Amino acid sequence: MQISILGCGWLGLPLAERLVREGHMVKGSVTSSEKIEVLQAKGIRPFIVDLNEIEGDVLDDFLRDSEVLIIAIPPKVKQNTGLSYPEKLRVLLPSIANAGIKKVLFTSSTSVYADAPDIPVITEDTLPNPDTESGKQVLAAEQVLQSSTDFKTTILRLGGLIGGDRHPVYHLAGRAGIPNPYAPVNLADRDMIIEVIVQIIEVDIFGNVFLVVNPEHPTRKLYYTNEAKKHGLPLPKFSDAVTCVGKLVEGSVLFDWKK
Repeated sequence: MQISILGCGWLGLPLAERLVREGHMVKGSVTSSEKIEVLQAKGIRPFIVDLNEIEGDVLDDFLRDSEVLIIAIPPKVKQNTGLSYPEKLRVLLPSIANAGIKKVLFTSSTSVYADAPDIPVITEDTLPNPDTESGKQVLAAEQVLQSSTDFKTTILRLGGLIGGDRHPVYHLAGRAGIPNPYAPVNLADRDMIIEVIVQIIEVDIFGNVFLVVNPEHPTRKLYYTNEAKKHGLPLPKFSDAVTCVGKLVEGSVLFDWKK
């Protein structure tokens, strides 16, 4: 099968490598020429695709003959450059339709759910209610893709991303006065995300929304204190201040699909 991955970064690149090992032909996009050789060395056909500066021929070539499109580009809302996140995805719609792609997988975020003191556990049945600009744009981007009748979109709402050289403890180590010590942690390990995506493609389940979150939900204080010790970092110091109660997101039971 040929698969196009829009965004070969922290998640998209190792995902592309895994799909190549599985025997798929993979096209991958980056936004700078410096990364072209990296993709080529890993058996990935590279393309430079910048959704702020669309080149129709390049985008059409990137999508042509692929059965599945995986969208793994971050929203980058705080950078506030170029098109908004949902606008970036909207410009993709005609090219996806023209390429005849019928299956799209979009890596979304649990930021589409606000902290929920009145909801003990967030599940697939919980209605999104974002209260941040990032969450609002991510939900709008989901809706852009779901609005198309030309293809089926599976949405993966990912917890906080962790894996490789990415770990939130590095941002908290040594800091003092960190609020919300007893809010639950909702993280999503990169290896787990990749396994889920590979399974979705193999089982051919499109047109759904799934939550991808690690099953463990320790408190922020317990988790980040232990992780700082494990990595030899200065311990974070939490205050008793409660600015939000947090939320507990229950991941979808994905690995039962093959049974």
